[in-house]
Amino acid sequence: MSRAWGALVGALAAGTLFGLGLARSGMTDTAKVRGFLDFTGAWDPSLLFVMGGAVLVHGVASRLIARRAAPLFDGRFHLPTRRDLNASLVGGSALFGVGWALGGFCPGPGLTSLASGAPAAIAFVVAMALGIRIVDGARA
Repeated sequence: MSRAWGALVGALAAGTLFGLGLARSGMTDTAKVRGFLDFTGAWDPSLLFVMGGAVLVHGVASRLIARRAAPLFDGRFHLPTRRDLNASLVGGSALFGVGWALGGFCPGPGLTSLASGAPAAIAFVVAMALGIRIVDGARA
């Protein structure tokens, strides 16, 4: 199998596992997400365990992967090099948080929820795609 096909198969397997995990954990349930974000009302802390598990797995896996000279299906790692905070990053993060709280989706669960055909998931992904397009157009 060529490196390109291996990368595609690996991406498909990882994406499928990620999507199944999001669906199984309740991250695609907008009511559950809003309950997690409602600190002053009927707070539902169950997603804290999902996020904690994800952080734990990432912490272990990233240390193991960092020991490798290169990823399995690429010649080099593609890691961010910028470490500064600027108004664009802070503003985008705030907008992301507001959108997550209002819509109950973030990008991964939103894309995963497309499989359900739910109008809210479709509207979210269309709005997300338009937002990405607008930002990319503003950078050009």
